Amino acid sequence: MKITNKNLGKFIGFLILFAVTGTLAWELLEVILNLAGLAINLSAGPVGFDIDIISIYISANPGTLAGIALGWLLFRRI
Repeated sequence: MKITNKNLGKFIGFLILFAVTGTLAWELLEVILNLAGLAINLSAGPVGFDIDIISIYISANPGTLAGIALGWLLFRRI
């Protein structure tokens, strides 16, 4: 599906959903590897924004990028 003004909100929602899912999956993988004795941390500090009413932060890691890429590919397939 091509990105148009009509489906831009769905596209952004798709990317956010897959970015969060990828981030959580990577964090789970880090915990499992840490329990196996292999300490790995490729996270890049909290990334986000803070306004007085709401603040949103996400810990960016390779899972975040993989999730965004997967979300973009799946959106294109729909």
